[in-house]
Amino acid sequence: MVSAAHQVPAPARITLVGLPGSGKTTVGRHLARRLSLDYLDSDHVIEQRIGCSIRTYFEHEGEDRFRDVESAVLDELTQKSGAVISTGGGSVLREVNRQRLHERCQVIYLNSHPDDLFRRLRHDVNRPLLQVADPLTRLRDLHAVRDPLYRATAHFIIETGRPSVATLVNMIVMQLELSGAMPSR
Repeated sequence: MVSAAHQVPAPARITLVGLPGSGKTTVGRHLARRLSLDYLDSDHVIEQRIGCSIRTYFEHEGEDRFRDVESAVLDELTQKSGAVISTGGGSVLREVNRQRLHERCQVIYLNSHPDDLFRRLRHDVNRPLLQVADPLTRLRDLHAVRDPLYRATAHFIIETGRPSVATLVNMIVMQLELSGAMPSR
């Protein structure tokens, strides 16, 4: 029998949430590599499941149908151990998703100012919710609605600002270690 002092902690399950363009994919990949964990991108898994781009599915099936698929994928992904999971920007819109994320994962909210996001995304045509006449206003509106949901879901909030990806990863690892959510390396 193994004593409590010698038990290995359960593999981490870390999830990144935030607005489109906040760095969830890029930071997630680097964080997973740094922690020697698998990397899973919920949007990529959704696209594999639906057999087309999210944008195309959104246009043909609508947001509600997309959110149904997203909830099912998040339910599966949040049960996998030893992974860093990047979520879609709207993953927190449904209460069931917020609850599963918060209960099953260490959730990191990558908080980005809408003006910074606009500069990063102004030429990106693959984000369905930003294909509007005034994407900056849309980002500000999304931030106003979603920021409280991200905060309610998250265990940690990282202000993205202008730090490098490596700095953001270091900040996340430090927060996880200080909180006891993962052992110091």
